[in-house]
Amino acid sequence: MVVAASSTGGFPGWRLFGLILLCMIFARTAAMTFNRIADWEIDKRNPRTAGRHKLLGKGAAIATCLISALLFVGTTFFINRICLLLSPMALGIIFLYSLTKRFTHAAQFFLGLALSVSPVGAWLAVTGSFAWPPIILAAGVLCWVAGFDMIYATQDVEADRREGLRSMVVWLGVPGSLKLAGWLHLGMLLGLIGFGLSAHIGMIYFLGLIPVPFLLIYEHRIARTLDLGKINKAFFETNAVIGLLFVVILVADRIWKI
Repeated sequence: MVVAASSTGGFPGWRLFGLILLCMIFARTAAMTFNRIADWEIDKRNPRTAGRHKLLGKGAAIATCLISALLFVGTTFFINRICLLLSPMALGIIFLYSLTKRFTHAAQFFLGLALSVSPVGAWLAVTGSFAWPPIILAAGVLCWVAGFDMIYATQDVEADRREGLRSMVVWLGVPGSLKLAGWLHLGMLLGLIGFGLSAHIGMIYFLGLIPVPFLLIYEHRIARTLDLGKINKAFFETNAVIGLLFVVILVADRIWKI
């Protein structure tokens, strides 16, 4: 959104900003509640997720999912025509992830795909047309999410095997999936660099990317210890910092250019 709105100093106006924010909230709520519904019984048998079904009743989860999905589509109506037309496809992609571990080991890549549509959607909301920069960023996001979800999924490898579920960790084993996650995070870095170059972002952005590989190295070093408590902590902390850093350096770059 910030890069697409470069002609207005990186801010598309409060109305569009609010609509994009609402779309993010509604889409994520719909995706998360659909995931709870799809994995309701499976989560009960997994020690790590055994308490999830107690947070919200199944009927309430179904209602929340449906209402959030409808609100997402309804909100896109007030953005532009292309966002409205593509909104059912966006919902289909984010819902599909929750079902993929039942039939493919590439489940982590489908989660990456689900999150990668976000930058494309934000770009379309501002400009109403496709362009290379958000697509390159989407590829970087796909690699980032698939990689860190492989690390996260090492906590569930035994439970997934017991349930007959599929994932890259089940297929490759923990060492193999961690190695692949490393290559994917290299792809993420290339995607972030490619995004900056294709969108003609300034030096502040590229200087701000310098800590990212070190944060990823830290995450992978923790993952190799196979200490599940540390992995969970490193997973949330590292990726939260990377996400926040990405926003800060983009906003700073736009402000510097004003």
